Amino acid sequence: MTDGSDGSRMPREWVAAALRRERARAGLSLSELAKRAGIAKSTLSQLEAATGNPGIETLWALAVALGVPFSVLVESPAPAVTVIRAGEGPTMHAENSSYAGTLLSAGPTGVRRDIYHGALEPGAPRESDAHIPGSVEHLVISTGRLLAGPQGETVELTPGDYMSYRGDVPHSYEALEPNTTFVMIMQHA
Repeated sequence: MTDGSDGSRMPREWVAAALRRERARAGLSLSELAKRAGIAKSTLSQLEAATGNPGIETLWALAVALGVPFSVLVESPAPAVTVIRAGEGPTMHAENSSYAGTLLSAGPTGVRRDIYHGALEPGAPRESDAHIPGSVEHLVISTGRLLAGPQGETVELTPGDYMSYRGDVPHSYEALEPNTTFVMIMQHA
């Protein structure tokens, strides 16, 4: 994640405000949330002060610890009409693979789904921990080839293929060709 100074990345202030809001809503201390997410208290303090620069894994861990969809931590107030041009939008990068995910649409209040555009290059797979209970992921492959799914149940997908699987179990994505892209819809129970 970058600071958003060019308008194409998620400002740290979005994440900081969301973390403070959701931690207060959950009634958790800084120490308790850090412990539940498995991160250092100092890291969480920096994120809430908008001085930290989290990877996607850290934000997912915090979302799971708070019991909220990932998008709640990265969404911005949306205007009546939203257009996100290719290559723009709030983008998060994985720490241990080339995965980049751009939030296209966060589910509004009462709707528990988020839409992402994902991009991945061959190399290290994107290993994902389980999301909040009841999560389901839906993938539609746009370009390239992707090996995806829950551990032990991965399937190779090509352009136009659709797949859904439980997102509340460990799962992964691995690009088998350069420039592999896909649309992912996260459905939360």
